[in-house]
Amino acid sequence: MAIDTAQLADWQIDLGGILIGHGTTVLIRDIEGIGTPDRRAGDRPIPGEDGNYPGRDTYAPRTLRIAAGIRTPGRPDAALDQFAALEQAADTQVRLTPGATDVLRIRRPGQPVRRLYGRLAGVEAVSLVDAVFGWVPVQITYVGLDPAWYADTPSGVLLHLDVDPQRKDGFEAPLRAPMTTGTANPAARPGWAPNAGNRPAWPTLRITGPVVNPRVWLEGVPGAVLDFDLALGDGEWIDIETRPGTRWVLRNGGQGSAAGALRRASRLDAFQIPPGRTEVRWTAQDATNTARLSVTWRDAHSSL
Repeated sequence: MAIDTAQLADWQIDLGGILIGHGTTVLIRDIEGIGTPDRRAGDRPIPGEDGNYPGRDTYAPRTLRIAAGIRTPGRPDAALDQFAALEQAADTQVRLTPGATDVLRIRRPGQPVRRLYGRLAGVEAVSLVDAVFGWVPVQITYVGLDPAWYADTPSGVLLHLDVDPQRKDGFEAPLRAPMTTGTANPAARPGWAPNAGNRPAWPTLRITGPVVNPRVWLEGVPGAVLDFDLALGDGEWIDIETRPGTRWVLRNGGQGSAAGALRRASRLDAFQIPPGRTEVRWTAQDATNTARLSVTWRDAHSSL
């Protein structure tokens, strides 16, 4: 059963557009790999002493093994057609394209749909003994290259540069008590980026010109700054991807890399939206007040 982006029922999985699980012809018996991924330990021996020095541990890919069975009673042709569809989902151009990933979407009871980014590594028919009756047990392997689970629905903010000539910044004489600074209601500022997950989220950004020397940062997040020595004309833009394994800065939809315009202090690897609410700020030169910054992300979770 092929789908697009339909909402899933409980215990259904979308494998590259193929729907399996409850209410389909592919019944899931068990899923292995739901839990903490394997760790790559960074420990090092302590010279001349017992034990190790604890280093920086990282997660290995999250491998899911789905034990399932294709059930089409009395229709062996339909069972084998369904198996062929699963095989085709694993045999796409994704495996031939560096950096490309498949998406696995799943819903468990009590939670909205969540997704993994990785690759559908293989589909195996465990046995064809009962295929004549329309029953084919299968083993599906999916390797989640990013171990985090992400919200299926993206979130985002769109910000313009505040160069409104009617806005009054600073102080005006005569000064009268009490004197206050800042926004009366900080929650009303437009740059809040809420991450409802429990892991930092990797955002995607787009800066649309005309703009000169844009600088974007996450308030209160150490190292989360992107500072550009760059000029964009009217109708030009740059896209910034911060996710590990796919980090790039592209100009005008792939007409060339703009990564060389990043100043030294910029850190794509540190530009993460932490759990909770974070403010996105940016500055640049734009006399027209038409430049825009869009930031999109998916809430990130450590578990399904």
